[in-house]
Amino acid sequence: MTISLDRLVEQVMAELEKKLGANAAGLSGEKEPSTPKGTAGGGDSKQDTASSTGGGSQEYTRQSSAMDAGSHAEEPSILGFGEEAAHNVPNPKWAEGMNELLANTPARIGVWRAGTRPLTREMLKFRCDHAAAVDSIYGEANQAVLDEFGMFTVETRYGNTENYLKRPDMGRIVTDEGVELLRKQCVMKPQVQVVVSDGLSANAVDANLRDVYPSLLDSLEAYGLKTGTPFFVRGGRVAVMDQIGELLQPEVLVLLIGERPGLVSSKSMSAYMCFRPRQGTVESDRTVVSNIHRGGTPPVEAGAHIGTILKKMIEQQASGVRLEI
Repeated sequence: MTISLDRLVEQVMAELEKKLGANAAGLSGEKEPSTPKGTAGGGDSKQDTASSTGGGSQEYTRQSSAMDAGSHAEEPSILGFGEEAAHNVPNPKWAEGMNELLANTPARIGVWRAGTRPLTREMLKFRCDHAAAVDSIYGEANQAVLDEFGMFTVETRYGNTENYLKRPDMGRIVTDEGVELLRKQCVMKPQVQVVVSDGLSANAVDANLRDVYPSLLDSLEAYGLKTGTPFFVRGGRVAVMDQIGELLQPEVLVLLIGERPGLVSSKSMSAYMCFRPRQGTVESDRTVVSNIHRGGTPPVEAGAHIGTILKKMIEQQASGVRLEI
């Protein structure tokens, strides 16, 4: 069973409050030493409920809908923005402007402070989000998800994650074994070739593939376009589509790849598309739909939109800056 990061933070904060309450009860009979007015203590999390410079105002926490255990949802409210978002700043000078900003971005603004340090709750959220981003980079895509769609796996020459981060060029070249496997198992010269890769976020594949891929297939079928043999590339970079294009020679190729994770979402996917990709293809010849996740471009909508773009690529025999959408 998994648990959402927000819920984990809430549980940690609840345990801290219990411990603080127990300590306060144990010291209730003792004389408390006097403290100079305005002095901020060190690590006591009770400071999170009062500003050392704002007159002791109570902390305003961001409201977000509860996430059930095991859920992969990342709706705007869960990401920390939307109509229900609230700031932590006591008595802001321009409350309307603060609320407008929070309603339109999940960025860490209006988080406030306790003395000279961040609020405990906000620091815990930051560390949770950072840990999720690291896990996305060093994790592996769930094989069960790939098996659902009959995707076999080939690897690039990335070697390991550390080398993948230091040598992006190695993620653009499929191994010799992978090349042979592609030649044996893939349909040659398809209209549309679909490739999936973990890229910089294995979590993006696990979270979005079940929605974006079927939607994409439905869209292509509606337009009467034929697809080749789908497969998964472990340790892939965007330009690996050029080598694959040389081998399989599709009319158009779409690469569904995990994006670089951030502190807002570690499950974001991009779809890179190109008309007749070949070695030496420049970036301006690629078309991309990015920010595919449940708090950005919804995966189901993204799949349908990608199908429409691929159809236009074939009609216009162009992609990138030369494509008219």
